[in-house]
Amino acid sequence: MRPTASLYAPWRLGALGFLAVLVLVPVTLPVPVLRGLVQERFDVSELLTSLFMSINMAGAVLAAPLAGALADRIGRRPQLIVAALLVDAVCFLGLTRDVPFAGFMAIRFFEGCAHIFALSLILSLAAGSRGPEHRGRAMGIAGGGLLLGVALGAPIGGMLGADAPERTLYGAAAILVLAAGLAAAVLREIDSPAESRPSLGSIVTTVRTHPRLLAPLTFAFADRFTVGFYTTTFSLYLTNIHQLAPQRVGLLIAVFMLPFALLSVPFGILAERASLVLLLCGGSLLYGIGTASLVYWPAEALPFLMFAIGTTAAVMFVPSLLLTTEFAPDEIRSTALGAFNAAGSLGFIIGPLTGGLVSQAVAASSGWEAGYAAAFGVAGGSEILLAALAWPVLRRVQREVRRGS
Repeated sequence: MRPTASLYAPWRLGALGFLAVLVLVPVTLPVPVLRGLVQERFDVSELLTSLFMSINMAGAVLAAPLAGALADRIGRRPQLIVAALLVDAVCFLGLTRDVPFAGFMAIRFFEGCAHIFALSLILSLAAGSRGPEHRGRAMGIAGGGLLLGVALGAPIGGMLGADAPERTLYGAAAILVLAAGLAAAVLREIDSPAESRPSLGSIVTTVRTHPRLLAPLTFAFADRFTVGFYTTTFSLYLTNIHQLAPQRVGLLIAVFMLPFALLSVPFGILAERASLVLLLCGGSLLYGIGTASLVYWPAEALPFLMFAIGTTAAVMFVPSLLLTTEFAPDEIRSTALGAFNAAGSLGFIIGPLTGGLVSQAVAASSGWEAGYAAAFGVAGGSEILLAALAWPVLRRVQREVRRGS
């Protein structure tokens, strides 16, 4: 029988949080230079440019559940994380090669597979690093690290790629190699002995018999759906309407993501005591209102608005993760978190594409300002509607779970 590793010491949990930062920086490194990196390089439409930020999430939808199920079955998450990060680095280098647009997008697809594979298992380790009573702060550290990485990637990408957009791809590959080295050095398995691991068949059966997991998964989808608008449509909006340079675009995305990241730990601790449903639905409602109103604010007010929207996003992020772990049996926690990432990845696929379709369709008859207003109205409206519909359902389901039903 393989001995079970002890819970992570504070320093190791902190290292896991820093690893999460490194893994997520490459996600937004290319965002401020999308126009030069994709649209001008391949001479494609705004919609196909948006597809660059969606196609890797198509790979993620396939890879995230596989990562979770594989980890629940065989363990060895640290080794799987290291391998996935190295594959991800190779894919970013592949994006710098002189290939046709179809080949470029195919590489991006596999990059998404590798990235989400590593990310799902990092979240799984975080969920097991503390007991249920302190899981909120552990998920807050990991989730905050992920969001901080996204926040830092945008301004770094704006500076790195201002003159040569492809530098963002080389930078992403280097960061992922560093992350793989850190993962190999500090990560340790936290799991039950191999003899008690469920079979793949029993994992699938358990997921199917816990339909309540659909609730937090729906929020994961909706939240990443709207983030897809911020990483693609928002960037194009700033360059088209306000003519902002890549550095300014990156800074505005960072202003949105930094409070999202830095407040995840405090809100994670709050989530250990407060109502998860109230935080999730209340945060989603405010986030939706801010998103829907975004294009009606003048350029000089955008930093303040983005900070406020990022704060409301932080309110709802950790509660959605915690509800996933609360609604799932311990033996399929990795699978549940993989499903959480798959749902989010599906939202990220549809988000940029929806933003591109709506803005382009409305702009054809009413101009680009109206097109972007319609796109962010769809994004914000989806969050508002979900919060209103989910509030009574989640309250009932959570009571049932806590009664042991």
